[in-house]
Amino acid sequence: LSAVNGYLGNPAVKIVFPPEAQKAEKALRGMGLGKLCDNVILSLNRAAENAAKDAEPIFLDAIKKMSISDVSGILLGQKDAATQYFKRTTTTVLAAKFKPTIQVSLAKVNATKYWAQAAAEYNKLPFVKHLNPDIADYATQKAIDGLFVMIAQEELNIRQNISARPTPVMQKVFAFAAKTAH
Repeated sequence: LSAVNGYLGNPAVKIVFPPEAQKAEKALRGMGLGKLCDNVILSLNRAAENAAKDAEPIFLDAIKKMSISDVSGILLGQKDAATQYFKRTTTTVLAAKFKPTIQVSLAKVNATKYWAQAAAEYNKLPFVKHLNPDIADYATQKAIDGLFVMIAQEELNIRQNISARPTPVMQKVFAFAAKTAH
């Protein structure tokens, strides 16, 4: 996800206008401000891609802190047990690490400016619910959500496909888990 277009180019995790702002996006596009909307979306995704670079050490730390009970629960648990473990153990740290990175990234690529412009233009319309011009919290949460979408996909792949277990240890562990499940 930290690569260029890691978020933007992946429909499963691409960050778009917040749900409460999609009416605003439609109105702005209808007013000929489609480029402004595109700039907001591009900027949100670039900020998430920049923040994702900080995720690896957080996940490695969570792995190092696993107990035998955690490992057993992941191995013999639900098909998303590892994803749920990571959500439980990393979300707070990810948010604390991502938000400043996202704020800097949003400012660097003018997302805060574009979003503030988009919100200001929309908020001028009569009879509309005004949009919050601060987009960093939304982008942070969507960046984290995207990580867990991808982790869940990879976990399912590893559980279902022997070829997705590249090391002998993974092959033995998941073979044991498969035998235990039956």
